[in-house]
Amino acid sequence: MRLLLVEDNDALSEGLLAILRGSGYAVDAVADGTSALAAIATENFDLVVLDLNLPELDGLDVLRAIRGRQNRTAVLILTARGSPEERVKGLDLGADDYLTKPFDVSELEARIRVLLRRQAGQRASVVTFGRVTLDLVSRSFSSSGAPIDIPARELALLETLFLRAGKVVSKESIMQSVTGFDDELSANAIEQYVSRLRRRLAPHGLTVRTARGIGYYLDRGEDGA
Repeated sequence: MRLLLVEDNDALSEGLLAILRGSGYAVDAVADGTSALAAIATENFDLVVLDLNLPELDGLDVLRAIRGRQNRTAVLILTARGSPEERVKGLDLGADDYLTKPFDVSELEARIRVLLRRQAGQRASVVTFGRVTLDLVSRSFSSSGAPIDIPARELALLETLFLRAGKVVSKESIMQSVTGFDDELSANAIEQYVSRLRRRLAPHGLTVRTARGIGYYLDRGEDGA
């Protein structure tokens, strides 16, 4: 899942980047409203975490412009402006959630998970394919009830494929889901992650198959249930 963090406080931005990337998200960060709109116009994001007190362009104006483009990307407002009037204005302009500063990081992560689940069209908190289950709340995988330990980058890759199990996901979509502006992963690097993920999934009855020239898809292996 790919997130855009729009926050002009450098210390807060760096802290959130470390936390969210450590949780397996691909996260990009910008510090002003103009850069946010430019990023959203050229890249695909699953969710935008949006501050309101931004230089150049206020966060509410950014939100208004996003929705004016008929862009339905999930938007979570994260701001010190917590008056009822501000909350109502943000939600009326199309924000999906509103969280005020100071905030608890675990609550922010929980709200992000809820919005991403909603964005993916998943109503249930767990999704199962073969013997493997994805818990959308904790973003963890298990096989026949036993947890599967997966490094962050492979977790992001498997999550992308798992939510579209059986369907081909293009290499471009995968690249966007697991990398950010600061990453320089090549197509060969993605292939290496796919290869590692295949080995990791083999004991659990799943495999990642290649659709030549297009991308990859998750499928049940020969012993998959």
